[in-house]
Amino acid sequence: MAKTQYSFSGDAAQKGAPEGFQLHVREVRGCVGAGFLVVVCGDMMMMPGLPTRPAFVDIDIDAETGAIHGLC
Repeated sequence: MAKTQYSFSGDAAQKGAPEGFQLHVREVRGCVGAGFLVVVCGDMMMMPGLPTRPAFVDIDIDAETGAIHGLC
């Protein structure tokens, strides 16, 4: 579950462990490759996943000139 770290509820203004609250679900995302669902509550920003091929694979240094290729 993705929600604020400041409260067990989805509202950051309700600090700690409030009682009798409703948890409002904004969206549910399926992470099919990992095999689970992510429930997003409140105003959360989700970080993007990393690509399957790392960018460093395409970076090379010319031994003679010291020029770096593949950065831009």
